[in-house]
Amino acid sequence: MNRLLCGLAANPALPPELVDRLIALATAAPDPSDPADPFDYLADVLVWHLCERTDLGPAQVAALAALDEDTPARLARDGHLGADDVDPAVWPLAALALLDEGRGLPEWARRFAADPDPSLRWRLASCPGLPADVEDALAADPDPEVAAELALWTTSAPVADRLARHPHAEVRRAVAYNEAVPPAALAALLTGAGLPPARSCLVCDGREIPFIHDPHCPDADCDLPADAACDGTHGSTVHGTRQRALANPATPPEAVAAFAEHPSVLLRWAVAEHPGLPAEVYARLAGDPDPRVRASVARNPGSGPEVSRVPATDPEVEVRRAVAHHPRVPFDVLERLTSTTRLGPEPLPRISCATPEELAQGAASANPRVRMLVAHRHDLPPELRDRLAADPDASVAKAVAPHPGLSPERLRAMVALHGRQVLARVAANPDAPGDLLAELARHEPPVRRALREIASHSNATAEALLPCLGGGRSRVRAAAHPALPAAVVVGLLDDPDPEVVEAAAGNPSLPPAVMAQRVP
Repeated sequence: MNRLLCGLAANPALPPELVDRLIALATAAPDPSDPADPFDYLADVLVWHLCERTDLGPAQVAALAALDEDTPARLARDGHLGADDVDPAVWPLAALALLDEGRGLPEWARRFAADPDPSLRWRLASCPGLPADVEDALAADPDPEVAAELALWTTSAPVADRLARHPHAEVRRAVAYNEAVPPAALAALLTGAGLPPARSCLVCDGREIPFIHDPHCPDADCDLPADAACDGTHGSTVHGTRQRALANPATPPEAVAAFAEHPSVLLRWAVAEHPGLPAEVYARLAGDPDPRVRASVARNPGSGPEVSRVPATDPEVEVRRAVAHHPRVPFDVLERLTSTTRLGPEPLPRISCATPEELAQGAASANPRVRMLVAHRHDLPPELRDRLAADPDASVAKAVAPHPGLSPERLRAMVALHGRQVLARVAANPDAPGDLLAELARHEPPVRRALREIASHSNATAEALLPCLGGGRSRVRAAAHPALPAAVVVGLLDDPDPEVVEAAAGNPSLPPAVMAQRVP
């Protein structure tokens, strides 16, 4: 019953009077007390789905908003409440949600900046476009977590520079991630030069120092990271600050390069992620003893294409795979990688930015794995797309099969040539017609991945969907498809699988009379 009602709450065809009945059901739920109480769960998920509806009337919005303090914020984010509908004193979370989306009022920001509740100030600190006086107030907030949240999100260089000098080390760690920080301040965060020493951190705020956190800490309420440590110099927080500043693209390259041989692998790893270093630094890091560092260099767009030749022969597969994801890796290196490394089904950055001439060259390669890489790009010129669709290698045909624009005749020819090897990918083609989908659904033996694609295909017909009801994920997807006959959808409301029940209840083909019978 729970899953059925949740499905109905999300059903776009649910009549307004039944929406009212579901709202009344959610309103009648007791205040949440036991997280395991199924009625509490039902009410919460019902409200979630109801708030996402696009057809709510003013009275329905008002009824949902009266449920608790969280629901108005959901309604605001989903566009049901605007600034004229919200009183920040009554619905503070809704007002903050509107501020976060740029639809709130400046005076709300000033109100929350002075609110005694630090959780509201913390939420405000991440909102974009705050007035300058509000950012100034948050930067001076007595709660370091509020200032740290602002440090992550502010786009004001003066405010970011001020936060880089904050007396609390956690605020400095947060601001080191922010690309709005002036380069000189980021460089200072690495060395401490020119900055007043931090006076505290989250470790020494609540622990006697010296303190080293037990990585197997038995305290279930402890929220310190496993490596937390402080002897008065805020060691673990300073280390985290350096790690973030080293990876920050705004940090001066010369300041970052000085850490390329640091004993901490985490700092060298962060150096390897920086996009603006000299080529010789990347070359040195490409030979680092830690594979995480080598992989970061290998995929870093800032490292030149020639640097990728060294990690292309790395013994670690993750390093070689990272080379393939470099946007400027030479084609000859990419071709060699195809024989040693599984590169995955997604288009590689190098293929995505290849010129038409390079694509044509790759499509004509004698190596089918190179042709497959080109085929994964689904905005190919029609003549190139059609040539790859007729490729004798099944891996190439699978890669190009979902490409928009392939004719039904070409799709059928691919199935005739390669059989079940390409069925699922052909079924995923957005232009596959209903009669072809029905043919694929009747294939013997059934291809489960193909049935899953058919079950959610916009062109699927009832004839194509019925074989998808055999079980598994395809049954769930097919239960939600509007082309499934209404009588079949009604029968699925009593299915033993609760996911199928919810999917069927959300199917817009479900007759309104049946919906009315199922809502208490």
